[in-house]
Amino acid sequence: MGAPGGHDVKAAEEYAATVPAKQRRRQQRGWYFYDWANSVFPTTVLTVFLGPYLTSVTRTAAGADGLVHPLGIPVTAGSFFPYVVSAATVIQVLVLPITGTIADRSAHKRELLAALAYAGALCTALMFFLAGDRYLLGGILFLLGNTALGASVVVYNSFLNDIATVDERDRVSSRGWAFGYLGGALLLGLNLALFLGHDRLGIGEGDAVRICLLSAGIWWAAFTVIPLRTLRNRRPVHVERGRPLSAGFRQLGRTIASLRHQPRTLLFLAAFLLYNDGIQTVISLASVYGSEELELGQSVLISTILLVQFMAFVGALLLGKLAQLFGTKRVVLASLVLWTAVVVVAYFLETGAATQFYLLGAAIAIVLGGSQALSRSLFSLLIPRGREAEFFGFYEISDKGTSWIGPLVFGLALQVTGSYRSAIVSLVVFFVVGFVLLAATNLPRAVREAGNPVPDKI
Repeated sequence: MGAPGGHDVKAAEEYAATVPAKQRRRQQRGWYFYDWANSVFPTTVLTVFLGPYLTSVTRTAAGADGLVHPLGIPVTAGSFFPYVVSAATVIQVLVLPITGTIADRSAHKRELLAALAYAGALCTALMFFLAGDRYLLGGILFLLGNTALGASVVVYNSFLNDIATVDERDRVSSRGWAFGYLGGALLLGLNLALFLGHDRLGIGEGDAVRICLLSAGIWWAAFTVIPLRTLRNRRPVHVERGRPLSAGFRQLGRTIASLRHQPRTLLFLAAFLLYNDGIQTVISLASVYGSEELELGQSVLISTILLVQFMAFVGALLLGKLAQLFGTKRVVLASLVLWTAVVVVAYFLETGAATQFYLLGAAIAIVLGGSQALSRSLFSLLIPRGREAEFFGFYEISDKGTSWIGPLVFGLALQVTGSYRSAIVSLVVFFVVGFVLLAATNLPRAVREAGNPVPDKI
């Protein structure tokens, strides 16, 4: 069966299969370390420190009515951060697909990964200067850093099809996510020690937070060296005259038009963008919910996220094993049922109940890594050969700590009702609708539509 763009099934599998196994494993090990490097942004920066800290900075800048006015728009101080997270994804909708089309047409994909990674790391390190009433600086640095992160992960994800055969994808993707959670947990543990001991070290709480943000940028930059030394460029499948940027824009238009020939891929992508939007919203706003609604201290919030990171390392590997036994789609569907239960239970948590918050965090950890890692490996099967970064550009719109509709719904619900509990329970719809759409997707047929071989279990 011919694949879109003239690539047959055999060609779709040829590149990774012809790379010697020893060399493939070496590249896989190096590839894992970019998850290790960049995961400190969604953990240390987004999930734990930036939300509560930027909210406090915004409150300092707010007037007597509790409002700030970015771009002349009245916004409550508590809603500013959710709105910024939502705006970050709007930017990614515009940037990431074109990043993918450019990467697929470049013979220097590794160098593109380096440029994006170090731009994001620099923006993260500059958050050290977020102090006083500089809430706009915090918002701008987050938007730039998060966009660079998303674009770099588009390029990073596109290497998956180059370094892993079809039968290796679930394992490699799961290990990548597991490495990411472990790396995020290690730096978060160090930052937790710094934050809890800031008095003994003679520094203020705000200074401790800013040092933690700086450390995330340094960590990201330092460990990016490993994948850059091990990954290898390959000749692009699609070679067009003209500059990659203009060729990328032309191809993006053709891809959007051609997606009508892959309706089941579109259905999967819609399902993923919905349920992952819910996942990312829970991750990015959990610390704000814990501090503002449950009145939990920063040490409880950080230690809970630390618990989640270490347990998610195990959860990612566990769900990867379960996918081999029961099929990837079934495991992902089961994880969405658990995510729905998590959001409902969060609504009923008692104020100040740290133990309940810890238990909820443990439940999240079991399904967190697996649902994301297995979704990535599933999507990799739906991509026509030579268009990996391009398709991952659409996929990455709702990944690695950012989402669009979820934070917008959360922020609106908070502003209308004044209740964080109403805001958190509003996220149930993302998991329910995502479950329905994924259940309706005929994945084997979607794989064949992309011109790829269908794995034994999917």
